Amino acid sequence: MRTEGTGKIERFEDLIAWQKARDLTKRIYRITGEGAFSKDFGLSNHIQRAAVSIMSNIAEGFERGGRGEFHQFLSTAKASCAELRSQLDVALDIGYIGRASFDGLITLAEEVARIVGGLRASVDRQRRKGLLSPQSSALSPKRRSYE
Repeated sequence: MRTEGTGKIERFEDLIAWQKARDLTKRIYRITGEGAFSKDFGLSNHIQRAAVSIMSNIAEGFERGGRGEFHQFLSTAKASCAELRSQLDVALDIGYIGRASFDGLITLAEEVARIVGGLRASVDRQRRKGLLSPQSSALSPKRRSYE
């Protein structure tokens, strides 16, 4: 929820990065519950954990309160995106998912990684400026004063 008039994000659930990661996680759980994929407990569990790690690290980093920690958690979330993409390659190669499903999931995983990377860069810029917490305007749009 954004604070009225400030554009400040106060909850991790309002972050587009987290919302997209949540969608990716739902899709991963659906695809790993089908056919032969559902019987490969090792790979299905590993890819599910990678997907959950993305959204969890965004949430935990946001709630930690410090920009340095948020930046680190976003780095971990982005790395989990890469891990997930690698596991999707395995799933495609061994025939657990078809090309269309693979392409859709890879596209979404790449989008999540780009958004997380952009958020991480923004947090880093604000961290260098000395702002303390994500909630203190790290994610707020810049406002111009016309007074």
